[in-house]
Amino acid sequence: MHRSSRTTSVDPAPIGPASSHPSRRRITARSAAVLGIAALLVSACSGEGGRADAGGGDDADRAGGVDTEERTVYLITHAVEGDTFWDYVRSGAEEAAAKDNINLVYNSHREGAQQAELIQSAIDAGADGIAVTMAKPDAMAPAVQRAIDADVPVVSLNAGEEEAFDAGAFAHFGQNESVAGEAVGEYLEEQDISHPICVIQEQGHVGLESRCDGIREVLPDTENLYVEGSDMTQVASTVRAKVDSADDADAIIGLGGPFTMTILEEVESSESDITVGSFDLNADIAQAIVDGEILFAVDQQPWLQGYLAVDSLWLHFHGAFEPGGGLPVLTGPSIVDEDNAEAVLEFAGDGLR
Repeated sequence: MHRSSRTTSVDPAPIGPASSHPSRRRITARSAAVLGIAALLVSACSGEGGRADAGGGDDADRAGGVDTEERTVYLITHAVEGDTFWDYVRSGAEEAAAKDNINLVYNSHREGAQQAELIQSAIDAGADGIAVTMAKPDAMAPAVQRAIDADVPVVSLNAGEEEAFDAGAFAHFGQNESVAGEAVGEYLEEQDISHPICVIQEQGHVGLESRCDGIREVLPDTENLYVEGSDMTQVASTVRAKVDSADDADAIIGLGGPFTMTILEEVESSESDITVGSFDLNADIAQAIVDGEILFAVDQQPWLQGYLAVDSLWLHFHGAFEPGGGLPVLTGPSIVDEDNAEAVLEFAGDGLR
């Protein structure tokens, strides 16, 4: 009988069978081709936003499991408190951990230097494997290299794919943010939108900057607006001031679900007719698309990123497998809009999308 996995959270200082998926809008980008995703059939997992701790026992019973030796994997992200995007990542990771008899230790810090310290702590604690996001690669790369030097396999997810491979990670799961940005630019161009405002909630985050740069490749008048993502009151006031003063802007794009909902509130209260769009998806965003309040969202499938990152480490432990063959395994982008939002909303309510 296999032992059920455990999930531990340490405080620093979404996918079903193919027949269940809604139809996808085909994405094209001018300067890149999207790689295929490895197809996995996994069972559903419910998630709850903002939780501090979660156990894996129920998930293990539901997902089945393996009879291999228990391993300890650290999942270290740059999550900002209150950003529900990371609940989806963590939920997928927990599902894989339950199936794979992995003791999953979750930790996060928004700053790269502190995130690097968390990697070192994982090495010192005897981690069998590490899954990490690299939004601040300059600070993170040396720590990843130290893990590799200590014979701790590393995979990356969500951010910093090129830098992660350079540092020695054997796989990356996420979306190419430049491709996603260009896809949004092309979508907006189809809607006769030419001057979007791209709201960046974390200055210096390479992935967020790449999204806006990708839009700008298609729509040169794209304008960046920087806000402090850890202070939603500041986000709201900065967005409101910009919406009130930017008479020539015709769209405003949030780069995360909670931030887009705050943007929507400010646009509605200002009675502006500026169009709202979003990168990343949650139940509120999907409902707002159904209701005609938000034009679209880019879905990078964060649940799948967490699941594949942990599962790939188990595969590496038991076969030295390296998914992607040295190239990133892409989980997005796909566009969710009025054509498919209702179908996606069903899974958003289950904590998968």
